[in-house]
Amino acid sequence: MRKTPARTRSTSRSRAAVVAVAIAAIGGTTLVGSPASAAPSGDTTQFKGVNWADPRDNYADDPVVLSGLSTSDTYAQTYAKASRVISAFRANLGANTVRLPINPYTVNGPYWKSYRGVIDAATAHGFKVIVSYWEGTGARKDGFIDDPATYWPMWNTVVKAYKGNSRVYFEPMNEPHGYTDTEWADLAVKWLGTYPSVPRNRVFVSGAGYNDHVTSVCADPRLKGTYLSLHHYGFWKEYATYDQWVSDLKERIGNCASRTVADEFGAPMTTGLDYNKATPDNNSINFIQADTDTFRQLKMGSVYWPGLRTDDTYSLQKLIGNAARPWLATTNQSGADRLAWSWGRGKPVSP
Repeated sequence: MRKTPARTRSTSRSRAAVVAVAIAAIGGTTLVGSPASAAPSGDTTQFKGVNWADPRDNYADDPVVLSGLSTSDTYAQTYAKASRVISAFRANLGANTVRLPINPYTVNGPYWKSYRGVIDAATAHGFKVIVSYWEGTGARKDGFIDDPATYWPMWNTVVKAYKGNSRVYFEPMNEPHGYTDTEWADLAVKWLGTYPSVPRNRVFVSGAGYNDHVTSVCADPRLKGTYLSLHHYGFWKEYATYDQWVSDLKERIGNCASRTVADEFGAPMTTGLDYNKATPDNNSINFIQADTDTFRQLKMGSVYWPGLRTDDTYSLQKLIGNAARPWLATTNQSGADRLAWSWGRGKPVSP
């Protein structure tokens, strides 16, 4: 779930009256989709990642520009900056995956030539890259694809460029909360049918709603062989105990952990909280400890929100050094420790 730094967004799953019109505009015919080749293995622990985001948030009506980058950067400058940020993600956190936003303004316009430098640098450094479509802002921030006439050409360009790169993964839409569970599954099937050359084990199908449950897409046999992406946030509840957060998370996953990656979860990192110590009266600490323990237990990959986003209190990294040669510093070592724990390293929480 994309958020402002204040985390004020409502979590209600609204159903706009224009759902049927939007589905028809996208092309409502349900396609069978491509064969379920190379289904994901028994766990998703190979995805150890972070999100790299636009300081203004990834919902935008212009190109998304990741923290530390600029639309004036050439491909070479973008590649050089991205190489350093990716190297810092690995050095500081042990990450091997980065999730990046795209939209039609980024891909269908002149900035795409430079923006590709981020994807190219990350994969050249051995990172897996999850490329995810984000809708616009204002009235467009409604959980629907903004404009099918620009959405599909965007994906045509991205798929053509990266279908041959085994480190690039495709997420057709972030938080498709405008659609019903069935409508969203139909649209994901349409995406698979449109790009049969993309192996299913390189597609992340978002959970329905705000990516808040994967049980419905997991149960759809038409989506067999894909990964599933889940989002989970502590601000969804004013307070819950550790055990309640574990139960909440497991209910959203169901029996689908072996296909699921939590490609967004997060909590405040710049406010001094110690996530390495059990603190039962603190909701954020309960949440992070419950999620990281459960990801480790279920052998689930996770992609923290955000690894880097300027002026976001949840950001686990911050930019330091020369703007042309950026590096990163960790904002909360205990948060980094919990992320490492979820990835199978480190030590458990102290009592």
